Amino acid sequence: MTSEERRLRLSIDDQIEDRYLEVPFDIPAGRAVEALEVTLAYDRDAAVIDLGCRDPERWRGWSGGARSRFVITPGAATPGYEPGELVPGRWAVVLGLHGLPAEPVDVTVTIATGVDAGAVEDEPPAPPPPSGGSAGSRAATGRTRLGRDLPAPDGLTWFAGDLHAHTTHSDGTLSIAQLTAAAAARGLDFLAVTDHNTVSHHAHLPGVGAAYDVCLLSGQEVTTHAGHANAFGDIGWVDFRRPAARWLSDVEGRGGLLSVNHPVQDDCGWLHPVRTGFLELWHISWFLDLTATGPWAYLRAAGGAPGAAGELDRPVLLGGSDFHTPDQGFPPGTPTTWVAAEDRTPGAILDAVRHGRTAISRFPGPGEPVLVRVGDDLVAVDADGTVLVDASGRRRRVRGDRVVLPAPSEPGPYRLEAPDRTLLAISA
Repeated sequence: MTSEERRLRLSIDDQIEDRYLEVPFDIPAGRAVEALEVTLAYDRDAAVIDLGCRDPERWRGWSGGARSRFVITPGAATPGYEPGELVPGRWAVVLGLHGLPAEPVDVTVTIATGVDAGAVEDEPPAPPPPSGGSAGSRAATGRTRLGRDLPAPDGLTWFAGDLHAHTTHSDGTLSIAQLTAAAAARGLDFLAVTDHNTVSHHAHLPGVGAAYDVCLLSGQEVTTHAGHANAFGDIGWVDFRRPAARWLSDVEGRGGLLSVNHPVQDDCGWLHPVRTGFLELWHISWFLDLTATGPWAYLRAAGGAPGAAGELDRPVLLGGSDFHTPDQGFPPGTPTTWVAAEDRTPGAILDAVRHGRTAISRFPGPGEPVLVRVGDDLVAVDADGTVLVDASGRRRRVRGDRVVLPAPSEPGPYRLEAPDRTLLAISA
């Protein structure tokens, strides 16, 4: 129907004024619009500009810096964006001004509707589902994919998973089906799909999870220049443009969980003046040096370790691979988060996280050291020759493949290290 160009010149001064710039446009009333296409063009060597969209009533999607184009139609949309009626009224392309130079850069936004709009991208072929029992049968019996049978409190089972992963719905390179197939091949029982600033993937998770026998958890990584947080649960979109305190109240008010992500990582550490009850302490970035002590220093400074000034309630500790692409060289489940849950369904997994029944290990497979809580006791599994370290740094040698450490008096967290101080496992 129409195609129009909006030409802008943007510099650091625009970012200082507002990090999120809206480029408004109208979809007229009185006639059905069957497609919307938006393209963004600028010198990517000179700036970093994120791309998103809202309609007059709701958020329609976000692709950050991963895409320069998206299409929305009533029945389909570019991953990261929600399909549905192209309602009449004032829409806006939302530009995230992540990185801009001192001198203005030319930016062109092209908005096309109707026959002038292009087609939605084709989905890559889905890998074949694994052979074997159905997801429903394993969830009902409490059986795990790896069959490790870690010691657990009565009525509970330790399930292996990953609480941080991305797909083509944000800046990942794998489709939801491809990511889930990789998690199944890794032996994971559950996986949280946490694409950036969008919930477009949520509608696809139940069907894909059932096909690949993996419990897929609805998530979104609320992403800003001052830090990232995972919102877990099918709770609707969380507005990342608002203050982080509002994220927390919105997520908790809707029955979800909010976890601070990679609090000491490079240029996306946690700078917001907000603490949550959940913390992604072990992020894939720790694998750059598994003897690093920065995350432990953050935990102590944040009041989440014994002896911290103004000690607060300790957060539930989580792990996350932050998987984006196989080219990174590690699969989902690096590290692995274990949860002691009643069954392998989204509600049960998140309930276990909510109540702090978590442990983290380097990898999920048999023979990998794991440290879990059973009641008040700690149990070290496949950990012969490792070193148990408490939150104050006291150390003792572990001897035996399954060692019960009765009700330690020192509050957690506890960790297992190799003799060279390489981190192997964490427990509350």
